[in-house]
Formats: sequence, C-alpha cells, structure tokens
Amino acid sequence: MNRLHATKDFWLAALRADAPVLRDAVEEAGPGAAVPSCPGWTVADLVEHLTSLLHWVRESAARGVVTRPDDRVVPQPRPDWPDALEALRRELTGTIETLDALDPEFPAWTWPAQAKKAGFWHRRMAHEISVHRWDAESAAGRATPIEAKLAADGVTEILDTWLPAGRRHEPTELQGVVHLTATDASYEWFVRLRGAGVALLDTGTILDTDDHHARAAATGTASELQLVLMGRRPIEAVSLTGDRRLISALHAA
Repeated sequence: MNRLHATKDFWLAALRADAPVLRDAVEEAGPGAAVPSCPGWTVADLVEHLTSLLHWVRESAARGVVTRPDDRVVPQPRPDWPDALEALRRELTGTIETLDALDPEFPAWTWPAQAKKAGFWHRRMAHEISVHRWDAESAAGRATPIEAKLAADGVTEILDTWLPAGRRHEPTELQGVVHLTATDASYEWFVRLRGAGVALLDTGTILDTDDHHARAAATGTASELQLVLMGRRPIEAVSLTGDRRLISALHAA
C-alpha cells in the first residue's frame, strides 16, 4: 500500500481550489436543480447542508478540547437564494481561515478512534468540499474529476478512517481481501474484510495462506474509486474482477 504523506498545506490548498468552484457550480445550477449523486436532494438542500456543517466545524474545531460538541443540526428558516449563496461563501471563507490558523496537533474532537487533533479536520473538510464540489457540478451538468492525489488520499481516508469507525453503508458478514488500484496516481490498497472488521493492509503483510475467502479487485482513476466508495458513482464506473460484493462492502455511509 502506498501512503500519500499529505500535510495541512496540501489539504488547505485543495480547499482553496475547490471552494470557489463549488460556489460557482451551485449558483449556476440554481436552488431547485436536482443533485443526481445525492438522491432526493436539490441544490438548495446541498447548500444548506454545507453551510450548517462548515459553521459547526469552524466553531467546534477551534475549541481546544476533545469533548464532543453539541450537535450541529439547528433548524433555521431557509433564507432567500442570494442570502443562502452569501452565507455559503462566508462559511467557506471562514472555515478555511479557521483551519489555516490551527496547528494540526491542536486538540480537537474527532469522531473516529484516532488521535483527537485538528489535523483530522484539515483532511476531512478537504474531502468533504471536493466531493460536494463534484456533486454541485453534477447538478450543473458538468462534473469534473477530483484531482488525482487528493482523490487518492480520499480513498485512503475512507479505508483508514470511515470504515474502521463503523461508517459503512451496510453491515456485512463478507470476508476476503480487496485490491484497489488507482491508474492515474500509482497507488494501490489492500483491504481485509472480516465481517464487521476492516483492516487496511501494507502490501508486505499479505500471504496467500492468510485468506481463503473470495477476493475482488477494482481498478480505475483515483477520482472514480473515491466516488464509487462514497456512493456517488455506480460500481460499474471502475473495472471489476472477482466478487463484486466485496467492493460494495467498502461503501462509506
């Protein structure tokens, strides 16, 4: 398994690149446009979700404590569309400024069983915005891929953070090793499924005698792999071999 040694600067650069593109896409699509990759959502729903989430992250990540903050969902009347766009712009800018000011080692609450540090939010928000940028562009009818290195780290985040934390789309009892390959980023991942358990493996640890269950492989661009695992693209968007149920078992909730 290759690991991208991403840094705060890498993730902030991605945020700064994707934020204005996302904002332009939602404005172009309009509030009533459907978001094909998020069934049941309109662009207005997407903007409301992002504005609420960004505000919550901006306030909670900078507290300097590792206790869980209050839930971010506080029902508010939906503003007029120009005001909603301005609120999204303001929260995007504010979140980037807040995260830029935070040392990755600064104490912060996080939801996975990992070190409770602000660096989690640098990474998480880079991927949150990149995927939702793709959602917004899909609504506008002109989706473009996620940048290859960012998407490769996004795949790793799903495998080393989302799935081990139990955030899988559906519980499964499937067992076996899954091999993912990103054709445009020279990255590959081996993941062992043991029922509810998920382990991201280093290449050198895999032995033929370790596993006798069905195996599967998926090959595609890093962007397509990430979007498939996030449920944005159908599994057929990547090249599959073996038991495709094992690929589906890697879908993040």
